[in-house]
Amino acid sequence: MPKIALYEPDIPQNTAAIIRTCACLGADLEIIEPCGFLLSDKRFKRVVMDYFNEEEIKFYQNSEHFFDEKKNERVVLMTTKASVAYTDFKFDKNDTLLFGRESSGVPDFVHKKVSNRLKIPMAQNKRSLNLATSVAIILAENIRQINLS
Repeated sequence: MPKIALYEPDIPQNTAAIIRTCACLGADLEIIEPCGFLLSDKRFKRVVMDYFNEEEIKFYQNSEHFFDEKKNERVVLMTTKASVAYTDFKFDKNDTLLFGRESSGVPDFVHKKVSNRLKIPMAQNKRSLNLATSVAIILAENIRQINLS
C-alpha cells in the first residue's frame, strides 16, 4: 500500500479530503503531530463524512519519532523547493510520500533528513496547489507506476 504522511497539518478540510482520497485509493495515512486542529472540528467532520477511522491512521508524536521509525525506509518529500519533477522520479512500492503544512511546508531540518525531494511543475508565478489536490496527483502517479512494475 502506498503511504502518505502529513507533517503537522493545519487545515481540517484538507486533512479530511486526504483521508477520503487515501481510503478510496487504498493508501495508508500517517500524521506527524501536532495537528493545527482537533479531530472533533466541525469543518473536519463535514468533509471526512464516514471515511474517518482513527484506528486506520498512524499518528507520530513528532517528526523525531516519524524519522526514527522510517530510518530504513525511503521518505520522499513533496515540496515547491525541489528541482526534480515527480514525473521524472521512479516511485517504489514502499515509499512514504511526505507532504508539509499548508501554511509553511516543512522546516529546514526535515529537508535535510530526506534525500528525495520532488515538485509538481506549475505555471509560472504560481506558488502552490491545494494540499489535498497535491496528494491526489502524487498518489495517482505512485499507484500508476507501482501497477506498471
